[in-house]
Amino acid sequence: MTMEGARARMVGWKQGLIFLALLALLGLIGWRLTKVQRGPISEGMAPDFTLTTFDGQVIRLRDLRGKVVVINFWASWCVTCREEAPYLEATWRAYKDRGVVFIGVDYVDTEPKALAYIEEFDITYPNGPDVGTRIAQAYNIQGVPETFFVAKDGTLRGVHIGPLRPPQLEEKLEELLAEPYP
Repeated sequence: MTMEGARARMVGWKQGLIFLALLALLGLIGWRLTKVQRGPISEGMAPDFTLTTFDGQVIRLRDLRGKVVVINFWASWCVTCREEAPYLEATWRAYKDRGVVFIGVDYVDTEPKALAYIEEFDITYPNGPDVGTRIAQAYNIQGVPETFFVAKDGTLRGVHIGPLRPPQLEEKLEELLAEPYP
């Protein structure tokens, strides 16, 4: 093989690799766009997860069957999360003895800022970081705040995108608490 032939063959390989890399990139972009267009999940069984809270408590969603669960995705840098934080805490205090569990999932945040946020709003329900965004991916969240409602049987009963405002939370909790649980 001549030197010219070897160079032509090398150029062919490089072009082939570039073409394959572009195909892979387009496939990845297409997959992500499809996932975003689907939006957050809002029905079926709630994806199970384990969350280690900032104070070391381990919470497994599957262990909460028989209770109504509110899962709120938030971040200290989120302006609208700050708007809804007092409402979430007040509602938690009103319903915590009625078979309702609130879980705060801190999304893409730093621990010092998240802890300062929890302290600033005197949040007493369990909160923990979403390490690796695994929980957010399972619920296919679009941003923060996002709140998911889980019935006593573990099924999703809706999602609210954006900040909650009175009386949205109370209405949903009363609806879910009224449902029988075998």
